[in-house]
Amino acid sequence: MPKRTLISNATCVLPGETRQANVLIEGSTIIGIDPPSTAHVDELRDASGLHLLPGCIDDQVHFREPGLEHKEDLRTGSIACAKGGITSFLEMPNTNPNTITIEALHDKLNRAASKCVVNYGFYIGATGNNIPVLQAAQRTPGIKIFIGSSTGNLLVDEQAALEQIFAETTLPICAHCEDETTVRANAERLSGTTDVADHSRIRDHVAALIATKRAVDLSTRHKHPFHVLHVSTAAEVEFLATTPDWVTAEACPHHLLFNVEDYARLGTLVQMNPSIKNKEDNDALWQGLLSGVIEVIATDHAPHTLEEKAKPYPSSPSGLPAVENSLALLLNAVHEGRCTLENVVDWMAAAPARIWSMKAKGQIAEGCDADLVLVDLQKQHTIRNAEQVTKSGWSPWDGVTLTGLPVETWVMGQRVWSDGKLVPDVLGSEVQYERTT
Repeated sequence: MPKRTLISNATCVLPGETRQANVLIEGSTIIGIDPPSTAHVDELRDASGLHLLPGCIDDQVHFREPGLEHKEDLRTGSIACAKGGITSFLEMPNTNPNTITIEALHDKLNRAASKCVVNYGFYIGATGNNIPVLQAAQRTPGIKIFIGSSTGNLLVDEQAALEQIFAETTLPICAHCEDETTVRANAERLSGTTDVADHSRIRDHVAALIATKRAVDLSTRHKHPFHVLHVSTAAEVEFLATTPDWVTAEACPHHLLFNVEDYARLGTLVQMNPSIKNKEDNDALWQGLLSGVIEVIATDHAPHTLEEKAKPYPSSPSGLPAVENSLALLLNAVHEGRCTLENVVDWMAAAPARIWSMKAKGQIAEGCDADLVLVDLQKQHTIRNAEQVTKSGWSPWDGVTLTGLPVETWVMGQRVWSDGKLVPDVLGSEVQYERTT
């Protein structure tokens, strides 16, 4: 018989209610909420004083393997997830080689099976001429399109190619939305700049809105499920409030918490694509989340070494690491009264599981996978570069003190992070998807 574990006396965020409860796990599955006292239990975890949440799902990470493992790899990225309370991740296709063939997709899945300490999935990338691959791919959450020059040869900017992708495929689509023409024109106008603050003038509000409207138009006309990645502007939030139900959207911690004023303090450390914007955009993104216009919080975890980030702009790469701090940052937002714990669970667990049709994920309920995180809402801690487990070894939030911390993470019924360290010999599983087509 599989091992039975009872997590007792935690305050649990359950579907529709938050209350103290006991959660019974058998093997990898939750089999009971408040089981009878006579139920057989092999291990008891008394979680008094802690809150039990469904494990977070980060639907946008870049773990750099294969090809760029000096920045991050599947092992180190997944350990950072475990530390941060993220129990499942979906990884982007801009590795080397790009994930644009079934063989490349299966290569990543095979690598992850022996390395990842949390659950994993990988998008298939669109190129404009790999429609048969996009039609045949199965073991993937969906198709990623770069509508903008964020990732070189994965750029798909021709209208005919985009029409074909939306018309002739069935997998959900997500996209990086920045208008290539606008970005190039701005870059030409600011040619020669070495001021990183100009990054937000090159990748400006207009570039984001044009590309988001373009992609949503394709989704609307072809009635194709579409997810807008890393929304960064108030104008996009206003526009997205008018779109069909099958169009969903997400925000990232850096767009919620940083703005152009932070360039003076952090420089290229907060250089991102899409760029950080203004304080008014921060406020609009929070309102978008609270109103339901934006459903998901994901990190766009995109690590580079500090040596790479220290290069003068524009030679410096865009991207920052975030998976091990994203939940703590949101718990701190709960402490500050910006949102509720239930909001965080919806944005970081329930909604991504629902949008990507993940089987048995995103809830604490009977029959769901036992992907769980215990958090201490009162625990104060300071983010330190020296304590980061991402291979890149830094955080843009270095020195920031937060209230609220994930303290123990469970993946498929196994404790994987506890007492500030990794539990050895635990591996995650490939995410499964419930598809109607």
